[in-house]
Amino acid sequence: MTIALPRQAVITGAPGAGKTTLLNAAEAAGYRTSPEVARQLLQSRGGMELRAADPLAFAEAMAEAHLREFERHADHSAPVLFDRGFPDVVGFLDVSGLPISPAIDRLCRNVRYTGPILRAPAWAAIYVQDAERIQDWEQAVASDEAVTAAWRRYGYDVVDLPLTGVGERLDFVRVWLQA
Repeated sequence: MTIALPRQAVITGAPGAGKTTLLNAAEAAGYRTSPEVARQLLQSRGGMELRAADPLAFAEAMAEAHLREFERHADHSAPVLFDRGFPDVVGFLDVSGLPISPAIDRLCRNVRYTGPILRAPAWAAIYVQDAERIQDWEQAVASDEAVTAAWRRYGYDVVDLPLTGVGERLDFVRVWLQA
């Protein structure tokens, strides 16, 4: 069974490439948004420790949180912009050299975003590490490559956001949501 709802856009891509800033601007402009679940998990008690000690369990927790967010927006007809999605979990596993569980693979195949899938490419000019964004620049680029490949593996077309200011990026998103 495949589940799909109208206009579920995802902002994916590299860590530190402006996704959250763009989603905050979209929310301020009146769009429904869904937060980055990985960051919420990392900020919760024991989140960083779980990621370090048991990345497979962390991936399962991310997948479950993405599913809760997907279901939370299921009854809305207006477009929703998600900060990452199910294939991002696969990208995390791939870049970590870990296996993809059958449950996560099934989730990626059967619970579908209707798009567009918009990628914030790695952007050195704005990249900074923080308490949860622990990857160095090379790791951020590798993460971007793995995540993008995962989206494509599950049959999604990925469109790159321009390397411009947040206003121009929001205009780009608006055009894609109306397509």
